Amino acid sequence: MTDPAAARRALRDAFGTFMTGVTVVTTTDGAGRPLGFTANSFASVSLDPPLLLVQIAQNSVNYVNFTTAAHFAVNILAEGQKDISTTFARPVADRFAGIDWQIGPAGSPILPDVAAWFDCTLFKMVEAGDHAILIGQVEAFHATSAPGLGYYRGTYFTPVATQATVPTGPDIIVSAILEQGGQVFLVDDGFGGLTLPTARVGRDGTAAALTALIARTGLIAAPGPLYSVYEDVARGQQHIAFRCPCTGGQPVKGAFVDLVPDSFAEVTDQALRVMLERLAEESRMGNYGIYFGNQDRGQIALVAGETK
Repeated sequence: MTDPAAARRALRDAFGTFMTGVTVVTTTDGAGRPLGFTANSFASVSLDPPLLLVQIAQNSVNYVNFTTAAHFAVNILAEGQKDISTTFARPVADRFAGIDWQIGPAGSPILPDVAAWFDCTLFKMVEAGDHAILIGQVEAFHATSAPGLGYYRGTYFTPVATQATVPTGPDIIVSAILEQGGQVFLVDDGFGGLTLPTARVGRDGTAAALTALIARTGLIAAPGPLYSVYEDVARGQQHIAFRCPCTGGQPVKGAFVDLVPDSFAEVTDQALRVMLERLAEESRMGNYGIYFGNQDRGQIALVAGETK
């Protein structure tokens, strides 16, 4: 319904800032009535095809409707829409009362005067502990020049107006899990240990950073499926890891090690080491999951249909 290249650019621009934007996620129920809830984070999954994700708690009154709907929209609120954020975060009988909303091209409610919106069809729903992960394929979008509404440590702010006084959100770090023949590629972390190839995500977005990161290793690999998303609160970082099957090339530095737990003793970052140990076990079993949480704890959503 929209130009794929334009959708990729829109996702890239939306995630070019590291501040948390306030969003209202919307859909309709079986009778066509609008539903929505406030979320202060969403994530880009892929630029080709353009995919994004949001999460909804199982105890939400909207859980069944959102997990069975064929579509949903992400409305990025503008700086003057704190009242809308508050309304959609509370147990209000009719959250859409007095709002001049419209149905978007993919069928979900679009709120008026928002900074941007993405109207998506449901690409996949993954049950994840006490939440569900909704992965949407962007079918249509619109962005304006209006500053977005930010939320940081319990306080609303306008990123443009307050960027000199409000701390930025987390750095986004992307990791490439390069796999080949039952092995995974590790590099020197500069501190006497080992790590995965990693890079900070810039304004070109996650996919571009991952592609450039793989190219710098000297290996031939394709960006693969999402494997882990977690926040390192102490360092102010968000980590996103992708499994990337390697098909050749010569590494500039680093080496492949066997995909077994003993190979990761020198991985100094505990969160990465635990992730690689999980990968070793899942590779042995032939069932893979997606981790969501922080550096200490989280939940794993199993991905059906993968085999060893």
